[in-house]
Amino acid sequence: MRKIIGIMGPGKGARETDLKNAWELGNLIAARGWVLLTGGRNLGVMEAANRGAKAGGGLTVGILPDADGKGVSEAVDIAIVTDMGSARNNINVLSAHVVVACGMGAGTASEVALAIKAGKPVILLNNNDNRESLAFFTGLAPELVQVAMTPVEAIGHCAKFMSP
Repeated sequence: MRKIIGIMGPGKGARETDLKNAWELGNLIAARGWVLLTGGRNLGVMEAANRGAKAGGGLTVGILPDADGKGVSEAVDIAIVTDMGSARNNINVLSAHVVVACGMGAGTASEVALAIKAGKPVILLNNNDNRESLAFFTGLAPELVQVAMTPVEAIGHCAKFMSP
C-alpha cells in the first residue's frame, strides 16, 4: 500500500507563506512517491498542495465536502464526493498515514484534533505566527505532534513517522 500524506490548511484566508509551503510540500510528497490527500477544493492550501504534487508527477486525492463535486481542483486525480460538509475532516485524517498542517484555521484545527484523537502523527509547519496553536497541540500529544520550520523538515518528520 502506498503511503498517504494529508496536507490540511486554510482554504479561504490562506496566507502567501502557507500557499508557497503547501506547493513545496505537495512537490516533495510526489518526489517520494507518496500519495497526497487534501480537502480537494480549488482554493488555498488544498489547491497549492495539489498543484505542487502534480508538478512533481504525483497522485492526488481530494475528499470533497459537497454532494456535487463543484469546486474540485483541476489538480485532483481522484475526487471523493462525501456530502458530509466539515464531517469529511474525519475521513481526511483517518485516510492519511501522517497529517501535515500548513497554516491554521478553524477547519485545520479540527483536523489536527481529530488526528490526535485517532493516534495519527501530526506535523505542524510553522513560521512562528501560530504560537498558541503550537503550544496547545504539542501539549495535547507531544509523542504525536512535531513542529517543522520548513517543508523539507516536515517531509523528514513524515518519513520518520512512517519508518518501521
